Amino acid sequence: MKQKKEEKKKKLEISEELLLKPYIFKPSFPRWQVKGIFNPAAVRMPNKDIMLLIRVAESPSCDLKYKYPVIVSRGKYKVRLRSIDKKDFKEKKGNLIFLNDGTSRLVTLSHFKKIILDKNGFDLKAIYHKPIFYGKKGYENLGVEDPRITKINSKYLMTYVAVSIEEGICAALAISRNLKKWKRKGVIFPDQNKDVVIFPEKIKGKYVALHRPHGSLDFSNPSIWISYSKDLVYWGNEKEILFPRENSWEETRIGPGGPPIKTDKGWLLIYHGKNKSGTYSAGAALLGLKNPGRIIARSPIDKPLFKPTSMFEKKGFVNKVVFPTGVVEDLDGESLLVYSGAADSYITVKKILIKDILDSLEY
Repeated sequence: MKQKKEEKKKKLEISEELLLKPYIFKPSFPRWQVKGIFNPAAVRMPNKDIMLLIRVAESPSCDLKYKYPVIVSRGKYKVRLRSIDKKDFKEKKGNLIFLNDGTSRLVTLSHFKKIILDKNGFDLKAIYHKPIFYGKKGYENLGVEDPRITKINSKYLMTYVAVSIEEGICAALAISRNLKKWKRKGVIFPDQNKDVVIFPEKIKGKYVALHRPHGSLDFSNPSIWISYSKDLVYWGNEKEILFPRENSWEETRIGPGGPPIKTDKGWLLIYHGKNKSGTYSAGAALLGLKNPGRIIARSPIDKPLFKPTSMFEKKGFVNKVVFPTGVVEDLDGESLLVYSGAADSYITVKKILIKDILDSLEY
C-alpha cells in the first residue's frame, strides 16, 4: 500500500517547448500589427507531419478608440474600419470597446494561419503568412477564433468560434477532405457557445460533441456539456457532464480542450479550467467508451495536469494562461502532444505519456 501511494506522488514528467512567438508571422494587411497568437488546432497529416491552424489576432496600427475592424466581403478577405459615435462609447479595455447599450466590439481581428511541423511534433518545417481561413460577411464579420480539428474516416471536421455583430459568439463547423479547401456548414451551436470538440468516431451511430455554453445571466459557472447529432448540423440530447469544483484550480469555469483521444480505459479529454484569481490551467478527464457522458476519472481538485509555470505562460497579452486546444497522438503510440496557447501570446507544445496522465487521475 505504501508503495502505491509513493507511485501516485511521483511527479508528472512533461517535455515542454516554446514553439512559436507572435513575430513569427507577418501582418496580413499593410499598417497592421500582430497582437497575439494562440489556441491552435492540431492534426496529423497523411504524410505524418503535423499541421497547426493558429488563431492570429491582428489590429490596425492606428488609434481604435472610436473604430473597430469589420469584414465586409463574402469572397476575398476585405476589411473596413467602422466608426463608433462618441455618444455610444463607454470605455475601452484591452482589445474590447464597451458601448453604452451593453454590447461590445473587438479592436482586433482573428483568423487562422498555418504552420507545418515535422512528424515529431516539435520541429518547424513551413510557415504560411497569409490567412488560410478567415471570417466572411455575416455570422463571421468580426472574425473567427479557436479552431479544433477532428478526423473521421476521410473527412476533417473543424469547429471554430464565429464572432459577429448580429449573431454574437457562436460555434460553427467547416469540413474538408484535403485540409486545404473548407466547406462552411454554418452555425451548429448558437450565441455564447464555445470550445466545441467532436469525437473522432461515431458512437452508437451518432456524432458526439462536447461544448461549453455560457449565457449572460449566471445561475451556475460555465461547464462542459455533451450533445449528439445524426448529420453534424442539428444537435440535441444535451446533458451537462463536467462541472467546475469549489476551492479548486477550475472553480469558476471549465471547457473542452482538444478532441478526445481513445484509450483502452476510456475517452481521454484534455480540458481547461480557471480559478478565482484568473489563472487558466489544464486538466484531464476519462469518459466512458460506449457512454461518453459517464465520467470515469478526473484530475484531482488540488492538482491540475499542468498550469502556468514558464515566464511565457505567466506574462503576455493575458497573464497566467495555458489553454490547450490541439491534442495529437505521438508516433510512439504511448504519448500525447498537447498544443496550447500561452498567455494569449505564444504557442507551446508538451509531450506527456498517456500512462502518466491516466495515473494522475482520481477514479
